[in-house]
Amino acid sequence: MSDVGLETGQRIVLVTDHTWPSVDPEAEVLAAVGARLLVAETGDEDELVNLAPQADAILTCFAKVTDRVIAAGGRLQVIGRYGIGVDNIAVEEATRRSIPVTNVPAYCLDEVAEHVLALLLAHARSLPSYDRAVHEGDWSLSRGAPIHRVAGSVLGIIGYGKIGQRLGDKARGLGLELIAFDPMLTDEQMRQGGAEPVDLDELAARADFISVHVPLTAETRGLVGEELLRKMKPSVFLVNTARGGLVDQDALLHALQEGWIAGAGIDVFDPERLPIDHPLLLERKLIPTPHVAFYSEESVHELEILAAGNVAAILDGRRPAAIVNPSVLDDPRWAHLR
Repeated sequence: MSDVGLETGQRIVLVTDHTWPSVDPEAEVLAAVGARLLVAETGDEDELVNLAPQADAILTCFAKVTDRVIAAGGRLQVIGRYGIGVDNIAVEEATRRSIPVTNVPAYCLDEVAEHVLALLLAHARSLPSYDRAVHEGDWSLSRGAPIHRVAGSVLGIIGYGKIGQRLGDKARGLGLELIAFDPMLTDEQMRQGGAEPVDLDELAARADFISVHVPLTAETRGLVGEELLRKMKPSVFLVNTARGGLVDQDALLHALQEGWIAGAGIDVFDPERLPIDHPLLLERKLIPTPHVAFYSEESVHELEILAAGNVAAILDGRRPAAIVNPSVLDDPRWAHLR
């Protein structure tokens, strides 16, 4: 465990985990409201349960903020997520205890969209095959053939929110035709965003490339499973940069092995780190990346500032930019934030 100057009387923000080298930007933002950081060493549940009683707030990236952790945090005023999804936070328990949960719903839009397109183009141009071939001394065109033009192909986007729409904006520049499925949006909203609205079955049947951009919930877990995969074209390339649990990995493995689909680019897995000998990672039709679609130097700095800013706002008696569970504001202690 490391800390940044735990002084008597100062409010403490527990950082459960982070993937960047420094938490200095967060420390600076929180110092402005009289708070200091307490940085966990492992981020595992037992450690967080032991540290939570000291914390006035929690900032978490991937570590699980469970019911036990929240229950141990008798001083907790806010739980902030470094990122968009909050499936690693026991939001129901936080809500029961009238603790606001914050997130950063609009960051890394360009980074994720660019990562999707990088995976799409790597597959479309057979870059993994040609890379392996050249390293093996094979300079033949046939190693990656056949290759087809991307322009004029159909990109199906499952979830047409901020990231989905940013992907659509960039994909149109490559000449891709856009279709999208999003039950949370009206057909008109999707058309205004540049995509033809379709149902999920039609998207699966028509798309040459499919990218998934929905939150992980009880309803969406396993959304891309055997039934949907079998409805896709044998030539389709599937991309998931959202959450690992959205894709049934056993079904995906069978789809790749048995040729239901042509390939997949996956940035997120369930569990997050698969063992090196996992059958999915041995499948050459898969292009895997280690949950880095969100990453650029610019996006991480922005994330640190915005996530810390949400926590700082609560500690300073101000309403944060984003509250995942706004019903907690009905509690009289949060009347000043309404």
